[in-house]
Amino acid sequence: MAASKTQGAVVRMEEDRDGSCSTVGVVGYGDSKDCILEPLSLPESPGGTTTLEGSPSVPCIFCEEHFPVAEQDKLLKHMIIEHKIVIADIKLVADFQRYILYWRKRFTEQPITDFCSVIRINSTAPFEEQENYFLLCDVLPEDRILREELQKQRLKEILEQQQQERNDTNFHGICMFCNEEFLGNRSVILNHMAREHAFNIGLPDNIVNCSEFLCTLHKKLDNLQCLYCEKTFRDKNTLKDHMRKKQHRKINPKNREYDRFYVINYLELGKSWEEVQLEDDRELLDHQEDDWSDWEEHPASAVCLFCEKQAETIEKLYVHMEDAHEFDLLKIKSELGLNFYQQVKLVNFIRRQVHQCRCYGCHVKFKSKADLRTHMEETKHTSLLPDRKTWDQLEYYFPTYENDTLLCTLSDSESDLTAQEQNENVPIISEDTSKLYALKQSSILNQLLLQECLKN
Repeated sequence: MAASKTQGAVVRMEEDRDGSCSTVGVVGYGDSKDCILEPLSLPESPGGTTTLEGSPSVPCIFCEEHFPVAEQDKLLKHMIIEHKIVIADIKLVADFQRYILYWRKRFTEQPITDFCSVIRINSTAPFEEQENYFLLCDVLPEDRILREELQKQRLKEILEQQQQERNDTNFHGICMFCNEEFLGNRSVILNHMAREHAFNIGLPDNIVNCSEFLCTLHKKLDNLQCLYCEKTFRDKNTLKDHMRKKQHRKINPKNREYDRFYVINYLELGKSWEEVQLEDDRELLDHQEDDWSDWEEHPASAVCLFCEKQAETIEKLYVHMEDAHEFDLLKIKSELGLNFYQQVKLVNFIRRQVHQCRCYGCHVKFKSKADLRTHMEETKHTSLLPDRKTWDQLEYYFPTYENDTLLCTLSDSESDLTAQEQNENVPIISEDTSKLYALKQSSILNQLLLQECLKN
């Protein structure tokens, strides 16, 4: 990593005379409850992650507050709000607890400015309203070395655990499909499930913490949950029929809960099994002919601004928002003459207001998104946008949801047509070329040529 990244947003910095950095619009004004201090994600299916219970606690770097390791997001939020410190790419830290304890000790030995970049918030505001935030990232050589050492230590521990499981002949397990008991090595039960039940979670030598892995899968089946789509069913027979007919006898690859059971996820700092596998696939493709005849593109779904409706194409989403919520984004773009960046600000503004359950038409806040949606539809406030100066602000360059596909489909083309214009067939009448002299005198092309000459 050549430079640090903050997830879900891009921070624009300015250089001050004293050498510190300043930024505009990272934290807005208003009620602190409305501040969005972590990246949000729109709903995806299938997917989801869970956290382990009983995790040891981790102290704050600056004070005596303690938080469970499984709730590290609460600790990070605490440090942002109370101590104004942001840790970049925290998900790439192999051992969160050791990382925090290391910097807790270092910050008692030297000032924080020796390690962190200073980010000045709202640098254009009066001095008393400005705040300094501190960014700890791997641009600092000490932080980079620490992250690499933690990764090496974690890999060493995982490989030792894997070798121990390879040599273990006292493994005891029960098949989750036929309840047959197995004694000996873990590979016996894994090979049995792959051979007899077409349930393959990978080669035994690629798996670590096998007992915990099988226990996790058992628990999901006991809760009548499909291992692939993760839907819940009313009884075991219905679940078995579903997994057999839908060919769902496999785990969900998007569920990050399973990543810790595969050795490949510990090999390289900052790389998941998908990225490592992608590199392997590229090496294979270098020795093959380029044949894309069987390629099928699966477009990412875009989510409605006001509800959870997802559409495969942006055209379908525009139609839905117009029919269901009386909100015509193309018409608004045309009437207000919005360029691409202004469209981005508008979308992020609406996303944030809806996320905070606040009507942007009358500024009333509601208890739930359902109540807000009902209010806006009854009062026709979906199309009642506030003044441009309200939403055309630098802070709305930052996406409210880090996986907002709608932002990727916005266009800056002035030739975009509204939905109504796209459905209309506009006739084009050619000019009469039988009388060329008369045509030269009256053709619309004369005006275009005159305008071009004046420009030049």
